Amino acid sequence: MTYPDLVIRSERVLTAQGFIPAAVCVTNGVITAILPIDAVIEGPPRADAATPDQAPTAITLREERLAPDAVLIPGLVDTHVHVNEPGRTEWEGFASATLAAAAGGVTTIIDMPLNSIPPTVSVTALERKRQAAGAKASVHVGFWGGAIPANLGKLHELSDAGVFGFKVFLSPSGVDEFPNLSLTELEAAAVEIAVFGGQLLVHAEDPQVLDGSVNGGGDGYRDFVASRPPEAETTAIEQVIEVVRRTGVRAHILHLSSGKSLPLLRAAKGAGLPITAETCPHYLYFSAECIPDGATSYKCCPPIRDEANRALLWAGLGDGTIDFIASDHSPATRELKLGHGGDFGLAWGGISGLQLSLAAVWSAGRARGVGLEQVVEWMSTVPARFLGLAGRDGLAGKGAIAVGADADLVAFAPAEDFLVDAESLRHKNKVSAFDGALLVGRVRTTWLAGREVFSVHDDVAGRPTGALLAR
Repeated sequence: MTYPDLVIRSERVLTAQGFIPAAVCVTNGVITAILPIDAVIEGPPRADAATPDQAPTAITLREERLAPDAVLIPGLVDTHVHVNEPGRTEWEGFASATLAAAAGGVTTIIDMPLNSIPPTVSVTALERKRQAAGAKASVHVGFWGGAIPANLGKLHELSDAGVFGFKVFLSPSGVDEFPNLSLTELEAAAVEIAVFGGQLLVHAEDPQVLDGSVNGGGDGYRDFVASRPPEAETTAIEQVIEVVRRTGVRAHILHLSSGKSLPLLRAAKGAGLPITAETCPHYLYFSAECIPDGATSYKCCPPIRDEANRALLWAGLGDGTIDFIASDHSPATRELKLGHGGDFGLAWGGISGLQLSLAAVWSAGRARGVGLEQVVEWMSTVPARFLGLAGRDGLAGKGAIAVGADADLVAFAPAEDFLVDAESLRHKNKVSAFDGALLVGRVRTTWLAGREVFSVHDDVAGRPTGALLAR
């Protein structure tokens, strides 16, 4: 007989039937039963009670009962995280990033190929990434590869080594070791990736539009937004759509910030083209009207735009034009982020939001009448499906609470509010655009394969390590 080693009882467990009272049984990291909340669940026989036909066992049954104000949801899957190790570990590393992820209810992250040194553009660089993550990872970690001019024609090697797909930039990336592709090179990469059925990820800002929008920088936030206008995104996305039309490659638009791009994506999807898109918590929570001049903690590329644009992004999520939400956690040192006297032209662009993604999206969505079920769909279920992690060998995989699913679970208190203190966040550099924000929704416990990796009550002794994932 198979006995559970963990039972979590909650008045509200998110299942395919919605929120229900249930007892979730976990055995060896997998959900093996979902029973009525007060079901009597037999544990393994005690060693001192063993009979000749009942061998003793060292397994013990752990039971958790969530507080009445908490719900049980599947762990989040964040497809867009810049860990930066090796090479720029002073910006962020696997130990700090994955602790932040666990504290935010994120149980799976996929690491971007930059800004580490070397970037993940070869099998050797991928192996260095795996070695760096190793025993440091508190959550499951997978890896994207990168496509740059120097590795075109060799992308199949990285694909065979297990990367989940290939990121490209159409405009300069901000780091010299990861140059952008020209449109001719983008098409060459797309042709190559389509041959082996891979995934192309695109930072879609057109360099010519950006070059034509350069201004003097300075501390004016509106001037910064003007330097990266919506047309940079719409022009680039038009180009990507044409490449998809010609090559059949599966393409994904990263960190969509402009609502003006939505009609293009909607039409492409309506035509049956294999194109998807994500947006980010900071675009959904903030608007340009709330960002003071000189507040470079808010700088990201593409930028946070105005309130009318934010409403369009929420609408795009609601109608399915935008497929899911990813953090684009892109940290840097305090000096790089804040050390330029408020000059947006000089500050590093990137927002550290991994730990706060769920609370930020839930806070903003709740105010718009969005249900928690939908937020989980956008931040767990759909990203898991996008990565091919939602079902393996006929089982439910990640992104759901179901029999056969991985027991990556989160106890979440959706009505508990808290004031963000950047100094208390788990990521390495204590800088965040969310510092001082009053958010609603607190992660109380995170389980990885049925074992606690985060608890608000303590530091979780004997924290397990996450698996290194391959496509």
